[in-house]
Amino acid sequence: MVPADLITQSRVLSGCEVTSKKRLLETLAALLADGDGLLSSTHVFDRLLERERLGSTGLGQGIALPHARMHGIHAPVGAFVQLRDAVAFDAIDDRPVDLAFGLLVPDATDEQHLQLLATLASAFDDAAVREALRAATDDADVLAVFRERVLTA
Repeated sequence: MVPADLITQSRVLSGCEVTSKKRLLETLAALLADGDGLLSSTHVFDRLLERERLGSTGLGQGIALPHARMHGIHAPVGAFVQLRDAVAFDAIDDRPVDLAFGLLVPDATDEQHLQLLATLASAFDDAAVREALRAATDDADVLAVFRERVLTA
C-alpha cells in the first residue's frame, strides 16, 4: 500500500528541462529535501548517487525510480519529475528516461521499503499510467494521475 501523503504538489515538477542523469538526480534531491529542515538536497543527492552506483534504477519504458534509505526521516517521501526531453539513464532497456520518481525511506525500513518499490514499479509498468503521466500538462495534473492511478494501487 502506498501512503497517501507519499507525494505532494510541492514535490512534483512537470515539463522539467535537464540535460543529464546527474541533473535529474539533483532535481529529485532538491524536491525530496524541500520543506524538511532535517534534509539537505546535497545529502539526499549523495545518497541517491550512492544507490545508483550499485546499479541503475532505470526500470525501462522511460521510467526511473531512484531511491535511498535516509537517516532522520520517519516515513517514506516521494518526488516526481516529468522531463520535457528524455535523458540517458543506463536503464535496463537502454531507453532514455523522461519520467522519474525519487523515493526516500527511513534507514531502518526493510520490508516496507521493498513493498513500496514493488508497488511503484508495478504501477509504472502499466502503459496507461505512463501515458497519463506523459500527457499531464502541469504539476496539478501529474499529482491527480498519482492520486487516481498510483496511490490507489
